[in-house]
Amino acid sequence: VRLVEYGGGSVQAGGSLRLSCTASGFDDDAYVIGWFRQAPGKEREVVSGYSVYDNVRYERDDMKDRFDISRDKFRNAVYLHMNNLKPDDTAVYLCAAKEGRSMMSWRNNPDFWGEGTLVTVAS
Repeated sequence: VRLVEYGGGSVQAGGSLRLSCTASGFDDDAYVIGWFRQAPGKEREVVSGYSVYDNVRYERDDMKDRFDISRDKFRNAVYLHMNNLKPDDTAVYLCAAKEGRSMMSWRNNPDFWGEGTLVTVAS
């Protein structure tokens, strides 16, 4: 399995970015894929997930008004749309996936990781 992220960069507070992650190597659609992030000096945290099998999404309550996850099945890609970005959103954003259908299992222990893409939000 290979995960490749695109779309990081620098933006002013209040701006928007779209991250994308393309996935390859899965045998079928029974997997969960999504995003974690790790800010400097902080622990890694989950951001948003997408179950490809049943199209169920997980979005954190404190982010759902600004962040949205979607999937393009033809490109085998998942996107994180980030709006009204804040300096606290500065982090390395990592695409992560886990075989199976459990969102909770994905949140707790993804099997596969991308290399990450840096998002920097200036105040």
